[in-house]
Amino acid sequence: MKASIGILAGDGIGPEVMREGLRALQTVAETGGHAFDLPEAIIGGAAIDATGDAFPPAARSVVDRTDAVLLGAVGGPKWSAPDAAVRPEQGLLALRAAMNVYANVRPVKTHPSLYAASPLRPEFLAGVDIMVVRELTGGIYFGDKQSSPDEATDTCTYQRHEIERVVRMAAEFASHRRRKVTSVDKANVLETSRLWRRVTDELFAREFSELELETLLVDAAAMHLLSRPSDFDVIVTENMFGDILTDEASMLCGSLGMLPSASLNENRRGLYEPIHGSAPDIAGRDWANPCGMILSVALMLRYSLKLTAEAALLEQSVFAALEAGHRTRDIAGPDDKAIGTTAMGSAISDAYRKLADA
Repeated sequence: MKASIGILAGDGIGPEVMREGLRALQTVAETGGHAFDLPEAIIGGAAIDATGDAFPPAARSVVDRTDAVLLGAVGGPKWSAPDAAVRPEQGLLALRAAMNVYANVRPVKTHPSLYAASPLRPEFLAGVDIMVVRELTGGIYFGDKQSSPDEATDTCTYQRHEIERVVRMAAEFASHRRRKVTSVDKANVLETSRLWRRVTDELFAREFSELELETLLVDAAAMHLLSRPSDFDVIVTENMFGDILTDEASMLCGSLGMLPSASLNENRRGLYEPIHGSAPDIAGRDWANPCGMILSVALMLRYSLKLTAEAALLEQSVFAALEAGHRTRDIAGPDDKAIGTTAMGSAISDAYRKLADA
């Protein structure tokens, strides 16, 4: 197939993990006879330095004309002064809004080869296969903001249609999995959560009565993610809760560097990125884990490009490299010899070629 994919490498380790993601994508193209056009643009801190805008018109143009977008990471202390007029994260929020990607999908799946990298005991990790669906374009991150030297306000707002569309997407995913959805809110305190719960209950009663619906308060959900993670199938929640819970859930897999994400709209046109940050302290040192980026490429192949066989093969390739003992620093044990970003990317691409030829 032919497809156009926007490339926004971003800041910090973003360009390093993007390089390995593109290596994997090129391997998929070569072995499968696909052709991918890859226009690039800058975003985040790099774009602020070059243009004064965290999401400049050139980046918007790339996003508007491509079938999907790959993003590395944005941000860093260089652009995070308290009085900064423009911040890299503003570019990220503008990108999500421009693509109308209202659902962030983060799969959390453990693998025996990485049990030792997790702080949890192996018996808690067996069989963990969770999909977290996070509302992405509403809530407190997008609400009205006010600040003064002595007071600040962030407004959290949700509307019925915003809740319905992301909960509906979560239910549709669950219908092809283990048929259970856990909705997470804080309805004992927050008005937005009371609306979230009411709308979710109504939607399930009306459209998804064949699925199991579990409702948890966010503090209980945070506890149960560590005490009974294998009980979860699909988790759906609002923007800030989802941001926090998925970072917690990454510890089930051993590292933030292992988790991919897909931000989708109703047409499954998506923005794909690892969930880790820009990690400026290790940028340029060949230490970053590219697995989250490469697994994000796999999600793009599955959801936006409909190359489901290639997506599954790329995911298998990541785990084949891990089973062969390849480890970056974040997932290396005391007896492991850590390899660099480039070497890990190479190992995964080599594994893909072997599996494709098998």
